[in-house]
Parts: sequence; C-alpha cells; structure tokens
Amino acid sequence: MNRIVLIVLVLVCVVFIVYKLKTSLGANQSQLKEKIDAGALVVDVRTTAEFQSGHFPGAINIPVDQVSKRLDAFGDKNRSIVVYCASGGRSGSAKSFLQSVGYTDVINAGGLSNMPNP
Repeated sequence: MNRIVLIVLVLVCVVFIVYKLKTSLGANQSQLKEKIDAGALVVDVRTTAEFQSGHFPGAINIPVDQVSKRLDAFGDKNRSIVVYCASGGRSGSAKSFLQSVGYTDVINAGGLSNMPNP
C-alpha cells in the first residue's frame, strides 16, 4: 500500500513540474512576435561566444551573469522585454531577477529555437 501511495505522489509531482516548466516559458510564438513587432527589447542572455555563433536579429547580448550589473541597458521598467537563452533556464533566471527589481513586462521566450521567425 505504501508503495502505491509513493508512486502516485511521484507521478503527481512529475506532472506538476512539467506543467510549471511549460507555463514558465511564457509566451507562444505569436505572442512573442506581437511583442517584438511592438518594440520589445530582445535580450540574449547566453555567453558572448554563444551570441556570436548566432542570435535573433536585433537582439542585444547581456549574459545572465551580467544582468544585475547592466540594468541601465534594459531601460524603463515598464518596457516590454523578451529574454532567451539556449533552453530557457538562464532566461528564466534573468526574468525572475528583472521582475524582482521592478520590471513589469518580461517574457521568457525559452531557447533561441523558440523565437519566432523575424
């Protein structure tokens, strides 16, 4: 009996984690494109080397470990900002930090492959 309860709890946790990961990535491609077309700041939070190997057109590069030191580059705290990285982890951290210091419209696009066609 205890084993069945444990299995059910593990399954519930896995489903919850998958749900949270999917919803934490935020916008779909049409929402991203709408924000970008409306003038959102697009920020690639990968390393400089990753950025130089290819990036979304018009994106600026602020590696995640520099976000807190370069807040002036993000501009007005009400400006729309789209952050992305390779898979969504670093951009999720950047989004959380930016929101913690008062930025109100930050979207974690996930990875570069999740960005809409320009």
